[in-house]
Amino acid sequence: MQKIFVLYTGGTIGMKPSPDGLVPDAQLAEQALQPYAEQAVFHWHICQPLIDSSNITPQHWAEWLVILQAALPEHDGILVLHGTDTLAYTANFLALALDSGGKPIVLTGAQKPYHAADSDAPANLQTTIAALQNPQLHSTVIAFGGRLYPAVGSSKCSTELDQGFDNAHFNTWQPNTPPRRLSGLPTRFNPAVRVCSHLLTPGSSPEQIAHSLRHFPQEAAILLSYGQGHAPASPELLAAVQHFTQNGGLLLNISQAHHGRTGTAYAQGNALRQAGAVGGGKCNIETATALMTLAAGNHWTADQLQQALAQLDLL
Repeated sequence: MQKIFVLYTGGTIGMKPSPDGLVPDAQLAEQALQPYAEQAVFHWHICQPLIDSSNITPQHWAEWLVILQAALPEHDGILVLHGTDTLAYTANFLALALDSGGKPIVLTGAQKPYHAADSDAPANLQTTIAALQNPQLHSTVIAFGGRLYPAVGSSKCSTELDQGFDNAHFNTWQPNTPPRRLSGLPTRFNPAVRVCSHLLTPGSSPEQIAHSLRHFPQEAAILLSYGQGHAPASPELLAAVQHFTQNGGLLLNISQAHHGRTGTAYAQGNALRQAGAVGGGKCNIETATALMTLAAGNHWTADQLQQALAQLDLL
C-alpha cells in the first residue's frame, strides 16, 4: 500500500466559519482523506499555525522544504494542501527547489471549504489521489478542477470557477512528459534574499521604478512589461537597469500577458536587453518569483539565468 505524506498548510479547503469570517480548521485531517483509507496510508503534518495563503512568505517555503526533504525518502509521494491564492507560487517553487527523486508531488486546494454544500474540495482530492497513484507521474503538478497542470508555468486564473488554475504555455500534464527541472545549477534556498516585482501600467512613472532599482535594497528584480517585453522610452529607467545589473543585480523582464512571451522584434524590448535585463521568454510571474529567488540566493550570473530558462523550456 502506498505511503503518502500530507503537508497541510491551510487555505480555503479546510476553513470553517467564525464571527470574523472563514478561518483555518485543523479538523480537516480527520475527514478529508477517509474515503481513500484503503488505497493508501496517509501521514499528516499539520502546520502550526495553519495560515491563509495570502500570508505566505519565503520563510514558510524554507520550513516546508526541510519538512518535505525529510519525508520524501520514507514515502511514495507528497500531497500539499494549500490555499489557492498563492498555490501556484508554491508549486513553482517546489518544482524548482525540491528534488523529488522521481516521486510525485501534487498540490491542491479548493475554491470552497470542504464542508460547503457545493464544495469543489472532494473532487479535487479525488483527482489528487488518482494522480499520486499514476505510475507515469514523476514531477510536481497542481490538481484542480479535474485536471493536472505542470507546476512550472502554472497560475491561478479564476476565483469563481472550479477550474481555478491553468498553464498558459504547457497546458495540462501529459503522461511521459519529461519533468521540467533545473540541472547543473546551484539551488540552495535563502529566504532572506529580496526579489522585487515592478508592474508597468499606463500613467505609472518609469522613473519610480528607476528610483526603486537604484535605492531600494534588492538582489533581484522582475519587470512586468507590456506585450513582448516593451517598456516606455525612458532614459532614466534604462540607466537604472544598467546600473542595477552592472552592480550585481539580476533583472528578469517578463510579459504581463497571460499567454505572453518576451522577444526582440521591437526596439523597446531590445533597449532593456542591451541595458542588462534578461528576457524571460514564456515565464509568468509565479515561475519568475520562484526562479529569481533561487537565482539571487545562489548568485547566478545572467548567463546562468538564461541557462535555467532554457532548461525549463521557457525561451
